[in-house]
Parts: sequence; structure tokens; C-alpha cells
Amino acid sequence: MTFPVIGVVGGGQLARMMAPAATALGFELRVLAEGDDVSAVSAVSSSPVGDYKDLQTLLEFSEGLDVMTFDHEHVPTAHLRALQEAGVNVQPGPDALVHAQDKLVMRAAIDRLELPNPAWASVADVAALVSFGEETGWPVVLKTPRGGYDGKGVRIISSAEEAAETTEWFEAMSPLLAEAKVDFTRELSALVARTPDGEARAWPVVHTIQVDGVCDEVIAPALDIPVEVAAAAEDAALRIAQELGVTGVLAVELFETPGIGSGFLINELAMRPHNTGHWTQDGSVTSQFEQHLRAVLNLPLGATDVLGPVVVMKNFLGGDNQDLFSAFPLALASEPAAKVHCYGKSVRPGRKIGHVNLVGSSTTEVDSVRRRAGTVAGILRDGRVPVEEPPAIFEEKA
Repeated sequence: MTFPVIGVVGGGQLARMMAPAATALGFELRVLAEGDDVSAVSAVSSSPVGDYKDLQTLLEFSEGLDVMTFDHEHVPTAHLRALQEAGVNVQPGPDALVHAQDKLVMRAAIDRLELPNPAWASVADVAALVSFGEETGWPVVLKTPRGGYDGKGVRIISSAEEAAETTEWFEAMSPLLAEAKVDFTRELSALVARTPDGEARAWPVVHTIQVDGVCDEVIAPALDIPVEVAAAAEDAALRIAQELGVTGVLAVELFETPGIGSGFLINELAMRPHNTGHWTQDGSVTSQFEQHLRAVLNLPLGATDVLGPVVVMKNFLGGDNQDLFSAFPLALASEPAAKVHCYGKSVRPGRKIGHVNLVGSSTTEVDSVRRRAGTVAGILRDGRVPVEEPPAIFEEKA
């Protein structure tokens, strides 16, 4: 019996972080990289460079693979269907993945499953956008159905006058997605994994803190969340995975809306390891990266127990410090319990270049854990101890 060969389309940090899990399990990992300098290339020995938008390149990459999976959701849906027709084991398959690729398809599916959805509409032009805004009330959120991430492809429209300024968006892509702007207290994420045979496991629902549309911190589990809301969110994620035929990791991003409906609304879906699950590397029995590999290979899933009362994940973006390693002595000395994950990327302002995980011994010390993780991340980012401390967790506002 030979060990399986897994191909990952996309060479970003998610593919990079699948490598240690694959190595530990004895699997061979191959990556179709966008360039010689992308994150996963230095971590995966077989990293051919190719265009994921070219079907022939994908077919050539698929040779010798036991399964093909993804670092991102941008492979054209038609190419995924063609790969399946050619006999490639694509996980997740196109019928599921399209719900993470196209936000209009996703919204319709959430409605069909009768799960909590904000008011939304497919709008083909400015007039339709204005009509939606006048019906639901301003402001509204305008999104490109495909291609947006980390706050890109999202625009807040506060009036009919502002809606008139979106003509170029409709010229570039139509229809667009319009959503009612949700009044929420915090953002949550429900992370699950599912195998082709239907086995599924969930991690606890977590609290995510976004800054400028980018995930900045994750607190696991989410504190002070009503038991019934956490259970309903977990059940919703498991149901989405089952009903849509998702395989691998699924992240369901949520808005918490206390006292309204189920206590949450569904924001977006991602069908791959996700930034809101990075805490699992050091804070869970099974990381999301190992679980994803197990799931797409249809292997039994690992336990998702949390390894401490509270776990904090803190992202760090490119800042003043161009030489990250020069800051390691100070950063590591500042918090010996911290686990640092660098993505092997060149430093650019605003670019995700790594994260820090820290497990706390008590939920009462969550603000201390956040501060200590933030100190490590700040030293790496700027080469010096940060002056500002994060606000108390329960002062976070939308």
C-alpha cells in the first residue's frame, strides 16, 4: 500500500501550512504555485508554477494525484467540472465549491435551507440597487459575487446618491449582490469538516475581530455566547456541509445578533482551511490543516477538543520591520508560550505575513492572553514592543 499524493491548487499560506500535517501523516503534498516566490514553495518540494485558470495546466498537474484540493476558491467552476469528467478526484467538488465562489449562489442556498440570512437581492444596475436600498433602508452593502476577499469587492452604500457612483462596478460585473447592512455586536465563525462519506466534526464557535475587512484576532471558544446560539451556529455549519455536499474544511462566518431570530446571521462561506481556524494549530487536538487532509482523503476525522480554556490567534501584517528574523529574539523572549507562524512572504504594508497563537489557562485572563499575543505580533511587525494594548474583549464593537 502506498501513501496518497495530495495536490493543492494555489501556493499561499494555507497550502504552506498543510505541509507539516502531510509530512507527519506520511502523505506527499504537491502544490500548483502562482510563482516561484509564493508562500508554499519553500515548504513543499514539488511546487510547479502554473496558471490555475488554464485547464490544460490543471490537467497536467492532476497526473499522479489521489486527490486535488485548494488553497483558494478561484479556479473556474467549468474547469472543476472538466477535471471531474476527466476522472480527477476533486475535493470539494464544483457543486459544493460554487457556493463559496459565488455569493449570489450562496445566498440562494442559505434561503433554500431556511437558515438565518440577511435581506439580500441580486441587482443588475444602479436602479435596482436604489430600489433595494429604499425598500430595506440605507445603508446597504454592495458586493462582487466572485473574487472578493479580505474586504476587497465590498462597498458600503449610504444613499441613492452614493449608489449612482457605482456604475463602474456594474460595468465590470453584473449582477452584483446587495445586502442589508447588519447591526451586529460581534463576528463569529463556525468551523467544521466533512468527509465524502458524510462524517463531520465541528470545532467550537469562535469570536473573530476584523480590522479594515481583515481578520485581526480570533478568540476560541467565543466567550459569553449563549449555549443555544453556539449550538445553533454549529448545527447550521454542519447542515450546510451536509446539504451542499462539502468535503474538507468549511468556515461559516457569522454576525451575532442577540435577541433577534437564532441570534446570528450568516455572512460568508469558505470551503478550505480559513484564517479563523488558525488557532487550531496549537489550540486543538486536530488542526484544521490535518483535518482538511484527512477529510478530502475520506479518512476518519480527528478530535476537535480545545487544549485550554481559551486560545488567542493574532495576525500580523507587514509593517515597519523588513527583517522579521531580526525581531525573533525579542519576540520569543517576550512570551515563551507563544507559537509563531511566519508565511515566508516578503514584507509589504497591509500584507498578511504571519500569526501568533497563545493558549491561556483561564477564560478570566483572556485580555492578558490577547495582550501577550499582541506583543509578540507587534514586535515581529515593527521590530519593537508595541505601545498600545488591545481594548478589553467586551468593548469590541461592529
